[in-house]
Amino acid sequence: MRSGFVCLVGRPNVGKSTLLNRFVGRKVAIVSDKPQTTRNRILGILTTEDAQAVFIDTPGIHKPRHKLGAYMTRIAQNTLEEVDLVLYVVDASVPPGAGEEYILALLRRVSTPVILALNKIDLVKKQELLPLIEWFSERGNFLEVIPVSALTGENIESLNRSILENLPEGPFYYPVEMVTDQPERFIAAEIIREKVLNLTREEVPHSVVVVVEDMQERPNGMLYLAAVVYVERDSQKGILIGKGGKMLKEIGRLAREELEVIFGNRIYLELWVKVKKGWRDDEAALRSFGYE
Repeated sequence: MRSGFVCLVGRPNVGKSTLLNRFVGRKVAIVSDKPQTTRNRILGILTTEDAQAVFIDTPGIHKPRHKLGAYMTRIAQNTLEEVDLVLYVVDASVPPGAGEEYILALLRRVSTPVILALNKIDLVKKQELLPLIEWFSERGNFLEVIPVSALTGENIESLNRSILENLPEGPFYYPVEMVTDQPERFIAAEIIREKVLNLTREEVPHSVVVVVEDMQERPNGMLYLAAVVYVERDSQKGILIGKGGKMLKEIGRLAREELEVIFGNRIYLELWVKVKKGWRDDEAALRSFGYE
């Protein structure tokens, strides 16, 4: 029996969350084309007959511009020493630069073994992969370098096999049917935030945090959810609500449809938008939103 904790690390928007969802066979982390989508450590669990990999999806490592960003980067860095294996995920379609050099320097300072996954190979010509593999191999000591596509599933089985084979011997940490440890309120808040990320642009996505204030099953079997979407400025509130409430209704519709599939329940979802000025740089606000 093999088991262990695997940290997914990399720059923002390299596909770590998509990869995590591939590993566990269902959606446990929200996905968006916006950088810095993941803000918390999100756990996903892959269990086979003789092995269990507990994946931790960390926020993308980046140069922080506010206290929320510093919190996110600190989470990713601290996790490197706490796990049995690091899966370093790179966007193969983007030429490596200072961001990758920074992460490589971090990895050289830890003793945890590292597997390099070159993701998004569906966007790269095959002849371009070898120079990329050589570039990273010269700068890091990797157990393996495996080109994959989290989107199409190409080479995911090879990556799975490599991860499981490099875990230490040990017992299962979680029941075999469990795929995540996230509470339902967190999942609901994240799905709502994902819809905001996918429907808005410019400064709005990064200024949003969602808090589920009430979640209970009604006597008729319907699940009642009440959530507040917080933004930093009045102008962002106007964008999120939209003309005649159109944008907020669309966010609610998409979130409700997906949550009904996840929870297997009919859902009544109520959304409000409130302004919490400068919350990303306010330590008390960050703590109240669960960023500690």
